Amino acid sequence: MTSVYVSMGFYPEEYLCDTVNYIARVQSSDGAIPWFEGGSLDPWDHIESAMGLTIGGRLDEAQQAYQWLADNQLPNGSWLAAYKDGQIEDGTRAESNFVAYIATGIWHYYLISQDRDFLQKFWPVVERAIEFVLRLQGPMGQIYWAEDTTEGIKEDSLVTGCSSIYKSFECALNIATTLEIKVPQWALARTKLLNALRNHPECFDRTWDSKSRFAMDWFYPVLTGVITGTQGKNHLKSRWDQFVVDQLGCHCVSDEPWVTVAESCELTMALLAVGEYQQAVKLFSWLHQFRDTDGSYWTGYVYRDKELWPLEKPTWTAGAILLAADALSNKTAAAHLFKSESTVLASEDTQRTNYAKILE
Repeated sequence: MTSVYVSMGFYPEEYLCDTVNYIARVQSSDGAIPWFEGGSLDPWDHIESAMGLTIGGRLDEAQQAYQWLADNQLPNGSWLAAYKDGQIEDGTRAESNFVAYIATGIWHYYLISQDRDFLQKFWPVVERAIEFVLRLQGPMGQIYWAEDTTEGIKEDSLVTGCSSIYKSFECALNIATTLEIKVPQWALARTKLLNALRNHPECFDRTWDSKSRFAMDWFYPVLTGVITGTQGKNHLKSRWDQFVVDQLGCHCVSDEPWVTVAESCELTMALLAVGEYQQAVKLFSWLHQFRDTDGSYWTGYVYRDKELWPLEKPTWTAGAILLAADALSNKTAAAHLFKSESTVLASEDTQRTNYAKILE
């Protein structure tokens, strides 16, 4: 088994250069980053891949990826579910989590580049996207998962999606604060969302089976700062044996013999967020047995059958590898993004005031 131990101050630049180049090679001339050559694109995974390019110093290509989003943003601020070869492939809905993630990508790029002109240029894109997402906020603070293009807002919510949106709200507020733009309604919406995630489980999975068998529902609240500190550590420990297979990685779902590289990378960063550094180093070290010779990584491995599956090497999996390696090594100024809350939007007094408004 190939093991690579990435640790504080050690980022294997040469080893991961091919991973960065893989994303750049798959990227289309218009800036789009499909899952793989000839594949589809969804906005969230496109952004994850762009963040990988940014970590790897491919700033021009990352800018092109964000420009693709600007060029394809709908008048209501959203993007649709899937695109392929410059055309809409799935126009049935716009998913709130996908739309909000632009703020995370833009803030990540700024943290590394310190390019204020870039931040200013993409502010209108972020603003429209966040305003779209706020339209989908429910009465308890939850964000509904999608707006159907024919049936309207789909009034149910996902723990993973809302946790990701919580981090995106943080990034959006950081962008606004950096540009000295006041958006107090965003801060309040973020606080309401946190309240829903922490205190109102009845808001989630109301119209479908519980998603608790999915690993992301387990660790995303820790990854995004919804559950922190000792509580976060205990939360990860509580289901560790259900989801993690020694020497392989993290299950995608608890009841299937399938570990996936991207989920394992995100769990690595969740561990870092609660101070479980050695465990994070160890988990990440297992994943390189699933690396191909071109620097890409296979989606996952069915250990019951001893087979890679599916036989796809997604650009977003490569992006997740680069994000985890950066977080472990502190290579870039964005390494802390998923390890700690970095919001600069409000004092504790403001947050207390916001909670008081919610509870009135």
